[in-house]
Amino acid sequence: MIARLSALHPNRIDLSLDRMHRLLERLDHPELRLPPVIHVAGTNGKGSTVAYLRAILEAAGLRVHAYISPYLVRINECFRLGCAGGGVLVGDDELKRALEHCERTNAGAPLTFFEAKTAAAFWLFAQHEADVLLLEVGLGGRLDSTNVVDAPLATVIAPISTDHTEFLGDSLTSIAGEKAAIIKHNAPVITAEQPPEAMAVIKQQARHQRAPLYAAGQQWHVGVERGRLVYQDDRGLMDLAAPKLFGRHQFNNAGLAIATLRAIETFKIGHAAFEAGVVNAEWPARMQRLSSGALLEMGPQGCEIWLDGGHNAEGGRVAAAALGDLEERVSRPLVVIAGMMGNKDASGFLANFAGLTRHIIAVAIPGQDNAMPPDRLAEAARTLGMRVEISPGIEAALHTLTRLAYEVPPRILIAGSLYLAGHVLAFNSTPPG
Repeated sequence: MIARLSALHPNRIDLSLDRMHRLLERLDHPELRLPPVIHVAGTNGKGSTVAYLRAILEAAGLRVHAYISPYLVRINECFRLGCAGGGVLVGDDELKRALEHCERTNAGAPLTFFEAKTAAAFWLFAQHEADVLLLEVGLGGRLDSTNVVDAPLATVIAPISTDHTEFLGDSLTSIAGEKAAIIKHNAPVITAEQPPEAMAVIKQQARHQRAPLYAAGQQWHVGVERGRLVYQDDRGLMDLAAPKLFGRHQFNNAGLAIATLRAIETFKIGHAAFEAGVVNAEWPARMQRLSSGALLEMGPQGCEIWLDGGHNAEGGRVAAAALGDLEERVSRPLVVIAGMMGNKDASGFLANFAGLTRHIIAVAIPGQDNAMPPDRLAEAARTLGMRVEISPGIEAALHTLTRLAYEVPPRILIAGSLYLAGHVLAFNSTPPG
């Protein structure tokens, strides 16, 4: 079925709302029957922010639907249905019915797969009661298929940086304009810290839509004190335990989620729910340590294996910062096994690791025709002065490392693409849930 739906449009990505509006009308407008929506855009941190929002809301006893993309291992990961006691991924049979219903209703008209998937999500969510729907933008915002919700509870903008320039423009001003277009009339907009040119666009759009703006570093603040998360806004200060998700950037993502829920007046969430949500939120392939599984057994004895789906310069920066924190705690030699898609900035991504390691292993991404050839990725690493090898895959790369003499077992980061991360999780038998 996925193959049939994917064949309805010659391009995998074709940003437009026309086809979406047409299909939603034929489906009798499920987007008008959704639970209250929190709409989340941004370049990096969208998924983690949604994970914190969901965990906090569920800790407060609320039923939470969530729509995210892309998936790592199974398409079901994109659709989470809220129910008492926590959400569940949609089952295979119900998801098949939703996609088939959209396929029949569309009647062969041009449609991208993401549009079909989003329409199926709206149709599903409209049939299941919930207190809130967390809706993650797929790409950009202005012409993203999710941007058909006219009156969200709030809009959220995670950190903006350069990515997908072929669709969103090659300047931060242009990219911010695409993402800020999810801001709606009178709905509060909550934003992470942004580069000045991106922040200027967000402020302008918020004024145009008369949307109250809650910006990090201005209306709210988050920081780390003695290893704990400290959040402050005009309603007071919260001292919370650190996120389970690793990295300094996760304090910022958690802060963005907290600021969002405190800006929405309809929610009354207590301190205990905020803390439980921050501590318990999980999001695979975001500086995730693989503590068991087939891959760990393949690497050098005693090694650490970390997995991160970061695939742009900013994603590389936060992963490198997290590795720097690890190095300060326990020093180990670092090896980066990297695979990237062909439209990504390999040099911008890898440059972040130049001060941490000189050892890069470039690999292909299985099953991805548009993946960057490993030799091209290797050339980018060599230009940065790194020692680089080419390996046919993750397993072969780990086998190569077992033949090296390490005085201390290495720390291994597998990174560069969510598609690569999905392959790793599937091979390692650690699927997201």
